[in-house]
Amino acid sequence: MSAPRRPGPARPRPARLAPADVVRVAAAGLRTRPLRIVLSALGIAIGIAAMVAVVGISASSRADLDRTLRALGTNLLTAAPGQTLTGADAKMPAEAPAMVRRIAAVESATATGRLDASVYRNEHIPTGETGSIAVLAARPDLLGTVGARTAAGRWLTESADGPAVVLGSAAARRLGIASPGPRVWLGGQWFSVVGILAAVPLAPELDSAALIGWAAAQRLLAFDGAPTTVYTRSAEPAVEQVRRLLAATVNPQAPNEVKVSRPSDALAAARAADGALSGLLLGLGAVALVVGGVGVANTMVISVLERRAEIGLRRALGATRGQVRLQFLGESLLLATLGGAAGVLTGGVVTAGYAGYRSWPPVIPVWALAGGVAATVLVGVVAGLYPAGRAARLPPSRALSNA
Repeated sequence: MSAPRRPGPARPRPARLAPADVVRVAAAGLRTRPLRIVLSALGIAIGIAAMVAVVGISASSRADLDRTLRALGTNLLTAAPGQTLTGADAKMPAEAPAMVRRIAAVESATATGRLDASVYRNEHIPTGETGSIAVLAARPDLLGTVGARTAAGRWLTESADGPAVVLGSAAARRLGIASPGPRVWLGGQWFSVVGILAAVPLAPELDSAALIGWAAAQRLLAFDGAPTTVYTRSAEPAVEQVRRLLAATVNPQAPNEVKVSRPSDALAAARAADGALSGLLLGLGAVALVVGGVGVANTMVISVLERRAEIGLRRALGATRGQVRLQFLGESLLLATLGGAAGVLTGGVVTAGYAGYRSWPPVIPVWALAGGVAATVLVGVVAGLYPAGRAARLPPSRALSNA
């Protein structure tokens, strides 16, 4: 009988690379091509910075809007005439503000009435060049109800006998008037500018209007006293209840001819437009991110071609395919991470700078930062898969012979 064969020595198992070793090897590979690495990381940084800045600026804008509305209150309701069943323009009764005040939850109610008149800087301006400035009759309590204030001069008083006018902020700019004192040609006669309003966020229609007193409008411009907009403030918990009652209270005979709105409607529309713009800009940021990922992949593929001798030598010394694959995948991930970190930092700085310039509270949602980091990791992995696999499949003999 033949002697039993003794087992030979066990083949040595290749050492496993620790995470710190992977990072060290990947960093060493990147340091050999600094300029190319910077340019590739720049593409990632631009995409991440665009995404973070777009989300941050949008969130900061919304935070400022919410802060403004909290200060002014969202309990302002407005009622305006709609159309009759025949399609004609409806009218609200002159008693509408007084009837609205009878609602228990209503804190204040006032009105403006549109006049069939135009305002010009002087009597020599052609009649067609109105500058889209509306002429409104206004009650003395208008400012308190809508949350407006005068930027210069004073507000209209009920006891004022002379022709006086207060201009909205946009109307004053269009007429070239920066302070009270000048006269304007309104309705075929001269009116003295006694005040200029600051911008009115909850009633922007007043910004492009010239306002005169209710009694003066009736006396000087044949105003019939019918309001075209009724403004009312209600107790916060009862806003929806007052909103349901407002149309029937303003015009009991034809409540269907009254349109009722509130600032939250305008807020929803503004946010919808803001969301559409944010989506467009986020799409552009995503495109920049894809371009950056292509740049990373291209850099890594070229790196594999240039470093065939290194790959062959590592394989000849015992490095496994998995270790070579892990090395190049680590380089790709580290490259993308450097670009992503620079992008997140840049996006945060841009957001803070722009918010500070606009006097907004700087806000960057946590999900935007987390999304930027996640996108960076995803780009690094996807961009490094092909070059890492190509490097791992390269035979040692061929790599050394072609070096």
